[in-house]
Amino acid sequence: MGIEIERKFLVRDDAWKRGASGLRYCQGYISRGSGATVRVRTRAGQGFLTIKKHDGEITYMEYEYEIPHTEAQEMLAKICVQPLIVKDRYRIVVEGFVWEVDEFMGENRGLVVAEIELEHPEQVFPLPGWIGPEVSGDPKYSNASLVSYPYSRWQE
Repeated sequence: MGIEIERKFLVRDDAWKRGASGLRYCQGYISRGSGATVRVRTRAGQGFLTIKKHDGEITYMEYEYEIPHTEAQEMLAKICVQPLIVKDRYRIVVEGFVWEVDEFMGENRGLVVAEIELEHPEQVFPLPGWIGPEVSGDPKYSNASLVSYPYSRWQE
């Protein structure tokens, strides 16, 4: 079983962008019920199918499988709930820890979040100056939630 321990934060400013380069991700959801999701994702000419279930405040069971890129694109267009999540993901190393910063596009434009994967829930890690408030426990920041309630509608 794959276990993911992940904490998520808002980003204060653009200081993280210095020297960063990102990859475009496109992802959609086939299923989002009972605390579990089935996701299709493309990045850099690759396709992935992921099954993920919330297993605690910051822990998830996660199974990810590479699938043909053309099949992933077809599933995104014909099977996944719309709108799709489109984002640029940047990997930034800070004191040996890898932060993934997601800058969202489309209906979620303006939202920027940073995630860090940990080895155990109590692991101590450095907080870069550009990190803002933690949103790990807030479901509205999950990618699966952003499909049905995009960031652009939060002010309505």
